[in-house]
Amino acid sequence: MGTIKELCLEHTLLSAQDAETIEALARHLQLIADVSQADVFIDCPLPDKGSALVVAQAQPATAPSLYRTSVIGQHAYARNEPAVMFSLISGEAVVGSRGISQEQIAMQQNVSPIANRQGKIIGALIMEQDISEKVEQERNVERLVETTEQLSETLLAMAMSEGRVQSLMHEGIILFDDKERLTYVNPRARTLLHEMGKPGIAIGDEITRLFFDREQWRNVFEPTGFLCRELQNGKLAFELKAVAIYRAGRKVGGLLLIRDISELKDKEKQLMIKSAVIKEIHHRVKNNLQTVSSLLRLQMRRTKLAEVARVYRDSINRINSIAVIHEMLAYEGLDTIHFNDVVDRISRTILSSSAKPDQTVKVRLTGDELHLRSDVATTLALVLNELIQNCVLHAFGERSQGEIVISIRNTGLVIDVQVTDNGCGIDASAEPEGGGTHLGLKIAETLIEENLDGHISIVSDERGTNVRIAFPVAYYPAEAEDEGG
Repeated sequence: MGTIKELCLEHTLLSAQDAETIEALARHLQLIADVSQADVFIDCPLPDKGSALVVAQAQPATAPSLYRTSVIGQHAYARNEPAVMFSLISGEAVVGSRGISQEQIAMQQNVSPIANRQGKIIGALIMEQDISEKVEQERNVERLVETTEQLSETLLAMAMSEGRVQSLMHEGIILFDDKERLTYVNPRARTLLHEMGKPGIAIGDEITRLFFDREQWRNVFEPTGFLCRELQNGKLAFELKAVAIYRAGRKVGGLLLIRDISELKDKEKQLMIKSAVIKEIHHRVKNNLQTVSSLLRLQMRRTKLAEVARVYRDSINRINSIAVIHEMLAYEGLDTIHFNDVVDRISRTILSSSAKPDQTVKVRLTGDELHLRSDVATTLALVLNELIQNCVLHAFGERSQGEIVISIRNTGLVIDVQVTDNGCGIDASAEPEGGGTHLGLKIAETLIEENLDGHISIVSDERGTNVRIAFPVAYYPAEAEDEGG
């Protein structure tokens, strides 16, 4: 394809000087496209007056483009881009016009005419933006309004022509006219009104005297007005919803729905009580675990045998790991645990109780946010307790400092947790005194395989140790099944 000047001279009636003007402007198209975040074109008029030729194009680097390929050399017709043809003929700018792109995408155009020194229109500068999503939203709103109007008119027609609406509905229905007077009350509504202490309602009464003051009803009678309230009458609870009905922009009446929500409120109250009881149970379990931990700590301080003290310390850390889960459940009252917080708290507890005074050991947590069911979180907390404790006690020896990195990753199918240290590595041939390291790893392996249907792998050398845990995502969030259903 030739240059912009060659295109203009070959296909349009522009002079050589006009073609050079167009070519000079085209050098700035990319900058205009990036700043406006729009596809930018220059169209020049063709001899037939009903179409134009695309002679230049720039796609924005700052936003998605409407076009997958170049449209230079293609024709723009009035039926698809009326704003372009209008601007070329009238010499006036067009802002906010809508059209269809060369690739049949709804778009909005801003068009400015390009004139030569003599004032003759020789082209149009066009900026186009995709509005497909906006157009679809507008259509959905139109469908909703149309459906609402049809439903409202149907209800009004049934009430006016038959004098009744099907009485099998669970909600009470009250209709009122444009004078705000009652025109229909179904049997269910009369029953509910009686329960609310308003038995003497009659056709012709003012709707504004029923439940709310005049100011509240005034909001309902706005074109987009809507009123929703809950009323309590002793042990009974009711929900009221009122909306005005408009036809062709004129208010023709309104609709008030009354629903007995006493049973729903009672269930909500029961759920709140049960939730409070469950939280209290978790709180007491946490307190009991801490009490046991304190008793073990007292016993540990009384022993003079290092091996016995180590066993006590390991047991205390395991109990504290479980207590962390119950403390979070008691505080948040949820069935799921933000496990990243659990890892942080377990790490700090182990470092404070097990690290040597002259050592600086850091724990760094990376990767994805992880939310687990309480039972899964408890198992994984015990596993990480063993692994972090092994790192602190055995990985760094007499070194003055060390680092433990815990990474969490959710692949969509598998939850992958890795604990990596930069210590001295594990000597498989030499069981440490008391069997601490290998016992901790055996505990971790058993918990992962039996409780989570996962597996654990270990890679270790003189540069450090990496322990990798993987288990199916089915054991991961409690809400996963709900979302899938």
